[in-house]
This record gives sequence, C-alpha cells and structure tokens, in this order.
Amino acid sequence: MLQCIFLLSDSGEVMLEKQLTGHRVDRSICAWFWDQIISQGGSLKLVPVIASPTHYLFQVVREGITFLACTQVEMPPLMAIEFLSRVADVLSDYLGSLNEDLIKDNFVIVYELLDEMIDNGFPLTTEPNILREMIAPPNIVSKVLSVVTGNVSNVSNTLPGATASCVPWRKTDLRHTSNEVYVDLVEEMDAIINRDGTLVKCEIYGEVQVNSHLSGLPDLTLSFANPSILNDVRFHPCVRLRPWEANQILSFVPPDGEFKLMSYRVKKLKSTPIYVKPQLSSDSGTCRISVLVGIRNDPGKSIDSITVQFRLPPCVLSADLSANHGTVNILADKTCSWSIGRIPKDKAPSMSGTMTLETGLERLNVFPTFQVSFRIMGVALSGLQIDKLDLKNLPSRPYKGFRALTRAGEFEVRS
Repeated sequence: MLQCIFLLSDSGEVMLEKQLTGHRVDRSICAWFWDQIISQGGSLKLVPVIASPTHYLFQVVREGITFLACTQVEMPPLMAIEFLSRVADVLSDYLGSLNEDLIKDNFVIVYELLDEMIDNGFPLTTEPNILREMIAPPNIVSKVLSVVTGNVSNVSNTLPGATASCVPWRKTDLRHTSNEVYVDLVEEMDAIINRDGTLVKCEIYGEVQVNSHLSGLPDLTLSFANPSILNDVRFHPCVRLRPWEANQILSFVPPDGEFKLMSYRVKKLKSTPIYVKPQLSSDSGTCRISVLVGIRNDPGKSIDSITVQFRLPPCVLSADLSANHGTVNILADKTCSWSIGRIPKDKAPSMSGTMTLETGLERLNVFPTFQVSFRIMGVALSGLQIDKLDLKNLPSRPYKGFRALTRAGEFEVRS
C-alpha cells in the first residue's frame, strides 16, 4: 500500500504532493532522497527501491521528472514501480509530453488523474482510454470554459461502463465505420563494442505496439514464427497468460486505440548492422583522431538517421574536425555530433581532425566513448517474425497492417 506520491523536478523541487492514506508523509523525505542523489554525484540513476530510516522509497525518472512513492509497510516493489511507470505514461499521453512547465500548468488535471488511478494506496484505474471518459484531457476549449463558468473540474459526472465490466480496459458499445488493426514491432539495439572491436554485449529490447480500431468486443490471437528467441516477456493486462504459457500464443481483447501489447528481450546477438572504428594517437600536445563508419551486415533495408556522438575529454582545449560525408558540430558542452544520415554506396563516411591538449600534457590520458544512433525501417533485427493474426467476434472483415522498426538504444563504441 502506497502512502504518498511526490513529483520532483530535476532540481529537487516538489512540484506535486499527493497523500494517499490517513497517515501523512512529511516532505522532509524528499530532502533526504535528494541528499542521496547529491551523494551519488548528482546522478538520477539511483536504484529503483531505496530504504530510508523511516520509509521505503520507489522512484521512476522520466524526462527529468522523478516520480517518488513512499510507504512504511511491506509491499511488492514491482507493483509500485509499475504503477509509477503507468502514471508517467498516462501523464505523457494526456499532456502530449512531460516537463516541469506542463506539470505546473496542468496541476489540477494531474491531481484528478491521481485521484482516479489510486484508491487508499492501491492502484485502481490505470487504462488511458477509460480515464479519458472520466477526466477530459486539457485543451483550449476546456480552459476557456473553466474561466467563464468558474468550474475548474474536468471530472465527468457519470462513471464509465467499462469500470463495472469484465474487460475494464475497453469502452463498452464501441462502433467504428472501418474496422482496422495495426501491429508494430519496435526494437532497440543495445551494444557495447570494446576498443579492439570485440562485441562485449549485443541485445534487443522490443515492444509489440498495437493500434486497434475495432467495433464491439473483438477477440484477437497473435502468434509468432519463432517465439523461442524471446526472453523477459512482459504483457499488457489484456493478455491471457494460459495460451502463452502453453503454446506461446497471445490471446487478448484489445483496448481501443494505441497500446503496448508486450515487451521482450532477445539476448546474445552475434553482430551489429554497422561498425564504427575510432583511431586516436597523440604526441607533443596534439591528438589526431580518425573515425570510420560502414555497414557490417546488410539488413536488407536502408540504414538512415546515423549519428555518432562523443564528449571531448576535459583535457582537450580545442578541436578541428571535418568529415567527407555529413556534418560535424561541436556543441557548447564539448559534445561532438557527427550527423551522417545514410551511408552512400560509393564511399565509407569518415571523420578526421586534430585536438589540442591543455598545456603541459603530452598525450591524451582519457579516451572518449562514442554513442551511435541509427534507424532501420521495415526490419526487426532480432529476427522475430509475426506468423498470423486472427480476429473473432467482428461484424465485418477488418483490415490488418504490420510494420517493423529497429533503432539504436545504448549503442557504445569504446576507443
């Protein structure tokens, strides 16, 4: 049972406080939490569960905003973390994005959402499409009406029918003129490549995202051609667990609109689609750098939006870098960003130049780590393939669409 939720800015300011039970949690717990962050060098990457002298703290960080929940009683930590993640997703969906100004400008709506999402410390209604029936999203018209009428509440006077249904994530009596459902495989590749070119880590984090516009109460079955490659699967509450445990089949009644059906990992991949080869040599206070980028394994689709970034070491006073393809920019925080786009067929992109070291330093003693980003439309690099999607209980034949996208996640090349 959660006792309180705080929303903290990236400077530690308490933007919102929501007490959930009769026992009040003092704000001093936030100061204690922020002291722990400062002791870690200002990094927000603390462990998700922290034991203070008086409370257990659960924290999730999104777009610089810390969602902090407190309790004094034993409870499943994953429930608290999942609930905070769902709160962040709902706020991002309602407000369009997440930042400090949006939270402050829409304080009333955020407070109303928390009122509906949790009851006496226990999660209650967390589905965005049901919450939209209870609480109107912010828009210009509602803001003008609230000023004219003096009614600042967006809460509906009637309870959505789905709250009393056996399918609480779906509106009742849905009707669409054209029945259609789209399934997207969205994957991120995390990789670490050592300075000698050895692949230390390479794995995929993926999501099956569904956009459903189906009438009535449809029953869907999604199967994969190779489900055995999946690890750490995580499902939307609409998924029935028994068909998956027995036959690795996703059987579900979908919410209306966009939602994440499942997430997964595919571990221990053997190669990456592109390579980045940095070479650095230094002498007499000058460091020469050369970075070569190319295709290692052709995925069959074009690789675009390729960018290579690295932070200039603190001992570097200035840098003169150029590339034979794309543009090179050095930002104010000493981050060098090389935007390549697509790799041309007639030449391999390369960046080279010199860096001047601080006075008295002959050789470079801190070597940068290169962050690589890319995007591949139409390919799931994990190799996961959708076999078929069956639909039942529909008044007419629906349209089904499938897409795949792979992009770089935490893709690092050490030098």
